[in-house]
Amino acid sequence: MYPYEDSEYPGCALELNTELQQAQLELLSAHCATHQLRLHYSSDDLARFGRRDVLRKSAQAASELSEFYAAIEKRIPQGRVVEPAPPSPEQIEQAVQWLVEYLEEQRAKYLPVAEPLSRQRKAMLWPYFSPELLEAIRVIDLRGARVELPSFYGDVRALGFEPPEITHMDSLTFIDVVVFNQQLSERALFHALVHSVQIRILGVNRYAELWVQSFIRTKAHFTVPLEVHAFSLASKFLRPAERFSVEDYVLRWVTDGRY
Repeated sequence: MYPYEDSEYPGCALELNTELQQAQLELLSAHCATHQLRLHYSSDDLARFGRRDVLRKSAQAASELSEFYAAIEKRIPQGRVVEPAPPSPEQIEQAVQWLVEYLEEQRAKYLPVAEPLSRQRKAMLWPYFSPELLEAIRVIDLRGARVELPSFYGDVRALGFEPPEITHMDSLTFIDVVVFNQQLSERALFHALVHSVQIRILGVNRYAELWVQSFIRTKAHFTVPLEVHAFSLASKFLRPAERFSVEDYVLRWVTDGRY
């Protein structure tokens, strides 16, 4: 039971928690962006070459947020926090199957209404992806609508685990169909196509298995190695001087066991 359920003002508390959850999603997004900076640049490089005004404002904002939430944390009523038991091999296997079914169901749902990549986008992406992949990919922009949450999320929460938030993600890759929650962007498209390459090379079952196992271990979707690699290659793509094969990079990570 939530504390506000006994409050004299449950409506206000409900609004408070809605805004709190939205703030959490924004913080997760900022955390993800900062994690990418850590992957690509050292603290010394950022301090030496980064714009000083941006660095100072970022540091100040992070410091103020830390103080704000630390002060709140001290006021949270103390109680025994029960950590969920680690999932059993059977539960992990079930989660993998749920994810595979969700990817395949959503692909079947959106494929009839999705569109091929435009000629312009294929021309932009051909140095990085095979012609076969670019021909197979279909995309759809939901224009601010959201992909429906998986039906198994309730079962996951009942076990004491919090599944990844997908409603704030820019895009989701359903094998070879990319669905954009927000407006289609070059970076989000590139990120999504990296996942499509990963699925092609690994197979959808192995991809789902690695994703679930890593999420259980790291507890954050943007630290799952499959996601880290997609973020990293999308950032590399934004540096126009570089041309590279995404398939070669993914094969290298698979061979090295980095997923």
